[in-house]
Amino acid sequence: MSTYHPTSGRPPLRDTASAARPVPSEPGRPAGVSGRPRARLAVACATVTATAALLSGCGGDSAENTSKASNKSAEVAASASPSHEMDGMDGMAMGDPSATPADKIPGADVVKGTFQLLDTRPPGMDDVTGTAWLAQGSQGTTVTVSLKGLKPGEKYMSHLHSSPCSADNGGAHFQFEKGGATAPPNEVHLMFTADQAGQAMTTVNNSRKTGKGAVAIVVHPQKAMDNRIACADFDL
Repeated sequence: MSTYHPTSGRPPLRDTASAARPVPSEPGRPAGVSGRPRARLAVACATVTATAALLSGCGGDSAENTSKASNKSAEVAASASPSHEMDGMDGMAMGDPSATPADKIPGADVVKGTFQLLDTRPPGMDDVTGTAWLAQGSQGTTVTVSLKGLKPGEKYMSHLHSSPCSADNGGAHFQFEKGGATAPPNEVHLMFTADQAGQAMTTVNNSRKTGKGAVAIVVHPQKAMDNRIACADFDL
């Protein structure tokens, strides 16, 4: 039922223009659609995107980089630390100048050899002289070398050999187990550096005895193993 005006008897006028008037639109937005919901949606999306980026940057790459850095530090620390596999492995050391020389080992059987120059020596090694001692006792084998006439500051190596100096300049390296590893403790190696006067002395120990198997010792530059400088036969 229609409602009439109390005095005129006519129905009240309706603001049809106002009811039909569309909501003013903004550029790029369909007419009649309010901008506030879209604005809130845009802000929410931006917030989610920023949060995701932040989590990705701080929790993802950062954690991965931290893990890589930690692993790298562990590798550096491991490489800088002595290997536990070498701890207590007799004969693995390449020489200790402060160790008790072979000719001073109490109760040991000691043999001696005098270094003789070899034709394979490199230039400038004509004045090299020296002595080597090999001792066998309760603690195994101890070898000491003492040399003069070396090049100051240069590194050198010596090895026990299984053949006399007259046989191919000492032949092959002596090995406790023939055909085994070519490094200590299966072989006896000495490494040393000549001082400013061209002299050097060092000692190495091995827990096993060489018996009659090691008959000579050879010295050569560390960088040129084929250029044997001198060889000494032990007076077995």
